[in-house]
Amino acid sequence: MAIRDAVNRASRKPFEWGGLAGYRQLEAIGQALHTVPLNAADTAYLHQLAGRVDRVLEKNRALAQDVAAAHTQLERIADCLRYPPRAHASSDDLASPVTSQQVREEMECLLKDFKPDFKRQPAQATLYHAWHHLWKTCSADLLHSYDIPGLPQDNLQLVLQRNISLQLSQLGLAV
Repeated sequence: MAIRDAVNRASRKPFEWGGLAGYRQLEAIGQALHTVPLNAADTAYLHQLAGRVDRVLEKNRALAQDVAAAHTQLERIADCLRYPPRAHASSDDLASPVTSQQVREEMECLLKDFKPDFKRQPAQATLYHAWHHLWKTCSADLLHSYDIPGLPQDNLQLVLQRNISLQLSQLGLAV
């Protein structure tokens, strides 16, 4: 059941990738299977299963490493954008809030330093192309909120509040 769960893991959260979590879970299952004693009764099936898990892990290791590296880079982008805001809130931020120019400079450094192998790292290559395209076409419009005091850096909380207000008004409740 644990192997089935690992292979079929899905995720809808933006910074949790189901496939990567499933691969890591499968690695842990493989390690646990290798701790089963060879000469214990009724363990032949578990040893056979360990061999199959090892083959699947080996077959997908390069892809998992590529996805993990892309995931790490995506987390760096999120950190650069100070996302999510709660994770980056500190007393230093209140004294000297981050500006759009700081974010732009940090993002430009990240962009310059990120150089995946396009032929051997498809996940990183996809992130590279999408990120460069988005930054080239939209970066000027993405950073204004960092320069306006009191304005959230993203509109996710505003959208949530609006949706709640709409739902309450549909129910006839005042907001």
